[in-house]
Amino acid sequence: MKYKYLLILLLALLSCGPLIAQEKGGWLKRIVQKTVTDTTSPGKPSFRIYPTLAYSPETSFEFGFSSLLLFQAKNDTLNRLSEVNAFTFITLEAQYGIWLDNAIYGDNDNWFFLGKTRFQRFPLLYYGIGPETSGDEPALIDANYLLLRQRVLRKVVPNLFLGPEIDYQQLYNTRFNQPKDHQGYEQPLGSSGGRNLGLGAALVYDNRHNVLNVRKGLFGEISFLKYHPSLGSDHNFQGVNLDVRSAHPTSKRNVLAWQVYGNFFSGDVPFNQMALMGGEMIMRGFYYGRYRDKNMLAAQAEHRWLPFSFSKRFGGTVFAAAAVVAPRVNEFSWKHIRPSGGVGLRYLLFPKKDIFLRLDVGFTKEGPGFYLFTGEAF
Repeated sequence: MKYKYLLILLLALLSCGPLIAQEKGGWLKRIVQKTVTDTTSPGKPSFRIYPTLAYSPETSFEFGFSSLLLFQAKNDTLNRLSEVNAFTFITLEAQYGIWLDNAIYGDNDNWFFLGKTRFQRFPLLYYGIGPETSGDEPALIDANYLLLRQRVLRKVVPNLFLGPEIDYQQLYNTRFNQPKDHQGYEQPLGSSGGRNLGLGAALVYDNRHNVLNVRKGLFGEISFLKYHPSLGSDHNFQGVNLDVRSAHPTSKRNVLAWQVYGNFFSGDVPFNQMALMGGEMIMRGFYYGRYRDKNMLAAQAEHRWLPFSFSKRFGGTVFAAAAVVAPRVNEFSWKHIRPSGGVGLRYLLFPKKDIFLRLDVGFTKEGPGFYLFTGEAF
């Protein structure tokens, strides 16, 4: 989905916030002051909610709200910063959704709850399966989509966590709409809908203190999930997921970060649970699922100015990435590697907790993609 325009109501408020704050009274003044001023003391929970507005050809105008809850166990600043991030939206095409992400640490890091929830009625663009799919005239799969994924991890030794993982995904009320003036796509496995429940385990190393803005630290995860009819799944498949991220301060304000990410599936994998290239985290600029297959390997690097030396609130980034998909690991090919890169603007939303709002523009040969989220991409 290529955004032609991205109108950010929040940044408009932020830019005029100091002027509005000088006016006497009024509900708008109170909203702006609440949004741009972090009055919570260190260790105390912080909560923000702010509006977003966007436009794309597939959705028309999209109206949404983002909210972010930050806290530390027992209000102790020595504990890691936990976050619960929610995003809701509705469009003029009667599409809607709720996203919820959580990274919650217990006291002394004894427990770590890491997961995400998605519910949405939203079109999924389908370009086919494989590393050489055409970008012309994708099919449109209109469906309701539910995802529940959670890891419940226990500290084994400092910074190392181990525990079970559960993943439930359901696609229902589906309609596979072939593009006009196109020979049409063969409908992939799972295009008529279905549900799949995966159980497995995750091993995580994490020495980060601030998940949303890592200035120094290493995160590494390897997990295994098995989906089987005996668990209530419609399909029989399994997958290994790899995620390694590292951040290195180059100065007081500057950070160099990198990530290696991989999905490796085998069996009867439905199209919506394959390795998907693109999205707001890695390969920004590509529509999420522009390329898909059973296996993907991706890497990215990013330099962050948090904030700029001439500003207390505004910062920026530059980033570059590359990824490849293939039906089998031994079929990864140099000629199928897809590059992307871009720039981003940052606004310091929680000064006392060092949390930035990010607006990224990712560029590919197929056009740009725009992303507005709280916290860094990785």
